[in-house]
Amino acid sequence: MGLFDKLKGKVKEAIQETKTSIRETVDNLRYDRLKEGLSRTREGIAEKIGVAARQNRKIDDQLLDEIEEALIMADVGADTTIEISDSLRERVRAGGFTDAHDLSRLLREEITRLLSKSPSGHGDGDPFAIPVDHRPYVIMVVGVNGVGKTTTIGKLAYNYRNAGHRVLIGAADTFRAAANEQLEIWAERAEVEIVGQGQGADPAAVAYDTIQAALSRKADVVIIDTAGRLHNKSNLMEELRKMSRVMQKLAPTAPDEVLLVLDATTGQNAIQQAKEFTRSVDVTGLVLTKLDGTAKGGVVIAIANTLDMPVRFIGVGERIDDLQPFSADEFASALFAIDTTEPAE
Repeated sequence: MGLFDKLKGKVKEAIQETKTSIRETVDNLRYDRLKEGLSRTREGIAEKIGVAARQNRKIDDQLLDEIEEALIMADVGADTTIEISDSLRERVRAGGFTDAHDLSRLLREEITRLLSKSPSGHGDGDPFAIPVDHRPYVIMVVGVNGVGKTTTIGKLAYNYRNAGHRVLIGAADTFRAAANEQLEIWAERAEVEIVGQGQGADPAAVAYDTIQAALSRKADVVIIDTAGRLHNKSNLMEELRKMSRVMQKLAPTAPDEVLLVLDATTGQNAIQQAKEFTRSVDVTGLVLTKLDGTAKGGVVIAIANTLDMPVRFIGVGERIDDLQPFSADEFASALFAIDTTEPAE
């Protein structure tokens, strides 16, 4: 091997090491944001274990009852809490665990196991990859008013653009006066294009225009906003179906995804919303927002365990990069990222 080949090899190695270092830094920053976003929920569950460990308490029925109560208070839900608690008690009994220091790890493993076997546990691969021969890839975003749908669309657009895709947003929420203005602000932040009409326009017509524009501009991803509607209004649900039929005239598989946005601060009500929506709309994935503003983050566990559809993304803050792909292992780890050692005096 000549000197030039050796130098070229060294350069390739240096570039690869730099890429790896950058990727690890980004992953660490994302995980730190996740931990920060789950801090209020963690105070209710994990900190109880941390206090017990620092007090050198033993694992007994009373402590396990307290953990069960903390899960309920975090809105994990009765059925899911019982499932976790029963499995935890069996592991404690079978393994002969007595030290509260072990409880955090055991509970984390049980929650990871539960999440991993759910539809939400199969999120391997690039969450922002799209089929090579499938352009435009159409995502419809639905949800009731106030759940964070507009910000979610902006953050999704930002992530898809960062993944190298050309993104186009369709502003089909034509009922709310400020909807287009808000979406335009987020489109500008994400540095993507937007298609819209005036208030009162036919949402299906906006969706059609957006697909038409995407085809002419060779966009890779289309994200369609919809009106934040009450889930029990059948005529409005029919409108979503109409939008799909109209888009299919230009893009036969549209929408390729239907993401339902849910507000984590509503706790168990979010599950009911999801059930109502899925009776009328073919939802393919869920987005849980506002986890940073609630102590009810355990609802993510309940939703993943209860509903037959995956949690795709979670929102852990207001910044444009605070929408994260859901990872069962990272979520459980962040939820129990506590210090069980005796604090220094």
